[in-house]
Amino acid sequence: MSDSELLAGVLGDAGLADRLLRHFGCLRQVLHADPAALVAEHGVGRSRCNRLRALPELARRYFAESLPVGTAIQSPADTEAFLRAKIRHLGHEMFCCLYLDNRHRVLRFDELFRGTIDGTSIYPREVVKEALAINAAALIFAHNHPSGVAEPSQADERITRRLKSALELVDIRLLDHLIIGSTETTSLASRGLL
Repeated sequence: MSDSELLAGVLGDAGLADRLLRHFGCLRQVLHADPAALVAEHGVGRSRCNRLRALPELARRYFAESLPVGTAIQSPADTEAFLRAKIRHLGHEMFCCLYLDNRHRVLRFDELFRGTIDGTSIYPREVVKEALAINAAALIFAHNHPSGVAEPSQADERITRRLKSALELVDIRLLDHLIIGSTETTSLASRGLL
């Protein structure tokens, strides 16, 4: 199905779906549009606006259930989909962590550090302290780039090396650090940076 057909299914009006896509530019922009701008569009109203605003949260909750606590990670794609659903949409940087046991079962997911539109301060001591507190054997880090570009910066590479070194001191493995952009995700492990 096209974006227009999907949106028409939710709204019950194909013409309105086409108009919204033309006006806002894409499905993502429609779903993240300011409520006042949506209601201002002829035919939307408060009820349809609420329906549109609920869809991204529904998708996030759907993907959050793809890696429930106690479930072993099945593939890098599952992990990526889960993390994208959690932090891709944010307008500020968020550094988060998946804590895993020795069989790569999820112990917990935490949003550890919140930043601004272009950066976040990360404290290795706090990461290690939390990982030890829940008895994690391995970690996967992720953070989003609100710019939409998933290319790691030199600062991303530096903090990853610092975190890996700190974790190695207490025998905790760093499996990956994912950079989440608007359409792509970059794995530092797959680039050989871990």
